[in-house]
Amino acid sequence: MSMLKGFSRKGAKTQRNTIRSKPSFAPLYLCVSFLLLLSLVCPALSQRTKPAAFDPDGSFWIIGEPPTGFSDFGGINLNGKKLRRLPPSGVQTNKGANYRFKTQIVKRSNFTFTTVTIGDVYYTFSGRFLKGGNFAATWLGDESPILEGTLTKFQGSKKVAEAKLKFSYFGGT
Repeated sequence: MSMLKGFSRKGAKTQRNTIRSKPSFAPLYLCVSFLLLLSLVCPALSQRTKPAAFDPDGSFWIIGEPPTGFSDFGGINLNGKKLRRLPPSGVQTNKGANYRFKTQIVKRSNFTFTTVTIGDVYYTFSGRFLKGGNFAATWLGDESPILEGTLTKFQGSKKVAEAKLKFSYFGGT
């Protein structure tokens, strides 16, 4: 064996013959697939859990016998979308009169109105809805209280009847 002069192995690194494999993209594909699936599922989940918008359109009738002074009272009608299947908004009497709302606030926690005057009589109401959501799309029961508040009847400027009442809901046919 002949040695080359001035050649030293000191400090030399061993070279290994390694076969370089192509990088694997499987974990990347898995991550991208998972994120894509998540982006498709999340909007669907958020739509399912989103509460229904408050929509109380329908008729509200006194639960039980009408108190003194309200024997002719038929019900309170709400028809904000002006649907044909529902009577117009206002107070309806058993005698067929429809007292339209002069002023009204329709919120879940605050429902108030004053009707127009017909034959020197008008009604006011101040109350709240006991449930939220879209009433027509939900079975609320025939005698379940849905609305509560104070109904007042005036003749001229004189209060002739007032009662704290609970009302059931009917969504029309």
